[in-house]
Amino acid sequence: MKSHFLLFCLIIIQQSFACSLQHKQKFDIYTDAHKVSIVYSAEGPALDSITANLLAQDIKQVTGFLPPVLVGAKNIKGNVIVVGGLNSSLVRYFSGHVKAPKEFQLQKESYQLSVTPNPFDKKGRVLVIAGTDARGTAFGVFSISKTIGVSPWAWWADVPIKKQKNLSIDQDLFFSKSPAVEYRGIFLNDEDWGLQPWAANKLEPETKDIGPKAYAKIFELLLRLRANTIWPAMHPSTHAFFHYPGNPEMAKKYNIVVGSSHAEPMLRNNVDEWDNKENGEFNYKTNAKNVAAYWENRIKESKDLEAIYTMGMRGIHDSGMEGVESKEEAAHILETVIADQRAILQQNLGKKITQIPQSLTLYKEVLDLYDEGIAVPDDISIVWTDDNYGYIKRLSNENERKRSGGTGVYYHDSYWGRPHDYLWLNSTHPSLLWEEMHKAYTTGAKKIWILNVGDIKPGEYKLQLFFDLAFEPEKFPSTDQVKAHGENFYSEIFGDERGKEINAIQYRYYALAFERKPEFMGWSQTEPITPVQKTAYSPFLWNDEIQARISAYQDIQDRTEKLASRLDESLQNAFFEFVYYPVFGASLMNKKFLYRDQALAYQKEGRWNSEAFLKASHGAYDSITSLTEKYNTTVADGKWNGMMSMHPRDLPVYEKIDLNIEASTHSSGNKVGMSPEKNIIDKAAFYTLPTFYAESKQTHFIDIFLKEKGNDTWEITKQPAYLQFNKTKGNLSNEENFQEHLIVSVDWEAWKKSSKPKNTQFTLKAGDNDFTIHVLMESYNDIPKKAFIEKNGMVVMYAENYSSIENKELFTWNKINDLGYSNHVMQASPLYAYPIDTLAIEKKAPVLTYNLYTKSATKEADIIIHALPTHPITNKHSVRLGVQWDDEPITILDFKTVGRSEIWKQNVLSNTAVIQLPVKSEKTGKHRIKLYMVDPGVTLDYIYLQLQPDSQLPYSIVPETLNEQ
Repeated sequence: MKSHFLLFCLIIIQQSFACSLQHKQKFDIYTDAHKVSIVYSAEGPALDSITANLLAQDIKQVTGFLPPVLVGAKNIKGNVIVVGGLNSSLVRYFSGHVKAPKEFQLQKESYQLSVTPNPFDKKGRVLVIAGTDARGTAFGVFSISKTIGVSPWAWWADVPIKKQKNLSIDQDLFFSKSPAVEYRGIFLNDEDWGLQPWAANKLEPETKDIGPKAYAKIFELLLRLRANTIWPAMHPSTHAFFHYPGNPEMAKKYNIVVGSSHAEPMLRNNVDEWDNKENGEFNYKTNAKNVAAYWENRIKESKDLEAIYTMGMRGIHDSGMEGVESKEEAAHILETVIADQRAILQQNLGKKITQIPQSLTLYKEVLDLYDEGIAVPDDISIVWTDDNYGYIKRLSNENERKRSGGTGVYYHDSYWGRPHDYLWLNSTHPSLLWEEMHKAYTTGAKKIWILNVGDIKPGEYKLQLFFDLAFEPEKFPSTDQVKAHGENFYSEIFGDERGKEINAIQYRYYALAFERKPEFMGWSQTEPITPVQKTAYSPFLWNDEIQARISAYQDIQDRTEKLASRLDESLQNAFFEFVYYPVFGASLMNKKFLYRDQALAYQKEGRWNSEAFLKASHGAYDSITSLTEKYNTTVADGKWNGMMSMHPRDLPVYEKIDLNIEASTHSSGNKVGMSPEKNIIDKAAFYTLPTFYAESKQTHFIDIFLKEKGNDTWEITKQPAYLQFNKTKGNLSNEENFQEHLIVSVDWEAWKKSSKPKNTQFTLKAGDNDFTIHVLMESYNDIPKKAFIEKNGMVVMYAENYSSIENKELFTWNKINDLGYSNHVMQASPLYAYPIDTLAIEKKAPVLTYNLYTKSATKEADIIIHALPTHPITNKHSVRLGVQWDDEPITILDFKTVGRSEIWKQNVLSNTAVIQLPVKSEKTGKHRIKLYMVDPGVTLDYIYLQLQPDSQLPYSIVPETLNEQ
């Protein structure tokens, strides 16, 4: 049986999957009977020594016992952990009869685990950790660390390590798989407000910079996360990576592949290293000799490093090539630059150029030059980029997938630039990260994945997810596995039940930020910097959008606070870093602006204490300040002092709100005012609530408020039996309750018994006034359940809730969960397919159909379709969709945006792309909308049919108008 399983194992290994035997063997690390020793070979790489000693420290953190770490020891008694290369003499000797299959030996960054008898001690056993290369061995060592309870985030996020009196593991014969993506790394970027001041303060006081001590910690983290590549920090606040000789030396020791960003060819940091006075202009057109010498000096200096060389040329920093006058000229010079760089590499590294890893990152204008048709040698890896906001601008077409150098992705999880930075909190939705990277992998981007993670903190979880995706993408066929990944991640740290609740809180946090990131709540922009403005959320429409968002954030705040109160002291630091600070920070930033908007809106209405909302805004700002102070000075005894800034770049969005709002001095004689919810802003029939629809669970509201200092009462009178209120009377006081939010709903069973009236009214007696409030009620007869119906001049449809779907043999609409405003989106698939010929759309294209019913007749209706603001998958695609209204001809619409247009800016700030089709809806009753696939990758979120052109669309998602009868 065992031989059959071994044969199965070999087959699986050939497919690059992990494999293990069924029978596990117990291995004692620290017990009364055995106290383990760790052995590595002096012939091995420095990384073997580093990881062997780190494993010893991990064991000490678990047990209190520090195992001796020995170099090539013989006659060692007891239980032994052997660390080394698969074919080293040390491993061959201790592994005994265990032989790795040849197919496995050819894998990169893989490791074998086996338990065998100790040849020097019949009572002892040997745990062999043998890598196919140095990083493979390191991954094997850190897999044992994780098995004994040491999280990769133990140091970087203060994840506690559970102490154990006895420590044993059950280990089978195991062959790991090789990583799916060859180079997996991070770009340390925009480090000015976190990583650099923290490193200078806590780790590198001698250099006051990011130096070898900081990089050692970063490289260790990368290896614990099964990553292998670094693009070093390169802002003006930080000296170049090669400025400190200890930095490249540390990369050699940790076997980390050194690369550089899109703006730093040939491992050069131009911001810190290019001197115009000494070298002349950074201009290859006029100064090629000096520029080439500058590059060659670095290649000579770094020839012993494992590196990926960034090819091409941009400006000194993140800017276009200097000295060129046209795109055509830039493309021609770029070809010359690449040819000269390749000559430098081959001459100085002594290898065939096709054996030297090189990459060309198609960032910003470089993508335009590439599309001009520049000749890029086939062995150079093409690195696609996102638009800085998480949407990849372009991926490989059929020919590009065949490149011998392969392709990859540079992806932003943090960004400085226009239309606005997001450097403070990490809030890119995990499902969006999956959707874009899954799309990249599916279309062949398997060579290089680099994540712009900013300062590492507070992006810890996303970094974990990114590298797990890069290592084993087949484990994540959908967002369901991504969500489970988050649950498992937090459960391993905080326990199963708490892990589930934390992940639920985090997903709500990500969903709210998907609608608008905390850094974007000022409705301001950068480059140029603009002042903050009012948000697009309304306190008067759509059941009070402002209060709904405040309440949603307050809910996760409360849940987070409750969880924190139940956690052991040992978990408090990790919880604060992973959950508490991001959740509270995002909530308070939203409240700062939303309370400000309430203050402004309520002041216009003459509400007595609108100033209280401004005070609440100031309180939110003060709370962010105190929380950030706690992060830097109290958490983990001040370990992270300097890491967290609440005002990166000192942008207006981070400032305290400065407004002149005073209490009302209204003296009309009536102390009490009222304001019903509106359907249309500045609606003429001010005392009419939006219409209620039969059997729906909708509510509307009325605000009752003091208009001047004092006390008064209010009461509902002449109330129809079928109208329901959360309160029917109350008191108002300027000292406490100066306004009341009255919720109105309909008891539809009582309404039926009252002969189903279409309109009614009730009286609100408020102070000295009686306000008559009109209520309209509508019902739809003989309409299928779950059909979409018009409510208050609008039909709302979530893309996932189509009335019918017709997929074709080659093309489908696929649902992606936990993404979009509606939380479920429909994506045109397969991602690698060619676009559908628009002339054959009815025959070949899959179609989503939405049946709807209206009561309004108008010549000026609009179908408004919201999708994710994705880009064409390749240069052979666009972002098109076929739309058909009733039996009208199909109209082809395109979500594609151009460059950094204003439309694109608004799209990425709101995470939605919008296209609009005017239609006529001159008859009431049944209608139909059909959405046809044209380009793969189009990702639909929700659809409006707007029948009142003067109505204000909601900013946030509103409930669907499904017929619930």
